[in-house]
Amino acid sequence: MMLESHSFFTKMVDELVEFSEYDPELADGIKWLDEQAQKKGVSFYDMVFEVLYKHDVTSKAKQWLNSRN
Repeated sequence: MMLESHSFFTKMVDELVEFSEYDPELADGIKWLDEQAQKKGVSFYDMVFEVLYKHDVTSKAKQWLNSRN
């Protein structure tokens, strides 16, 4: 199952990279992510995962805080 998830994620990221050819803003974001990955010494896929994970955690934290008020 883990290999399937990894394969799905990799394919999704590859498709985004391909689509960025038609979307300059997406292309800039991908270039930035690639630069960050190189600075950190991690793979491009790891960097994408890290950014998406942090975004998900932040969103869930905001939802939790809003539900408490």
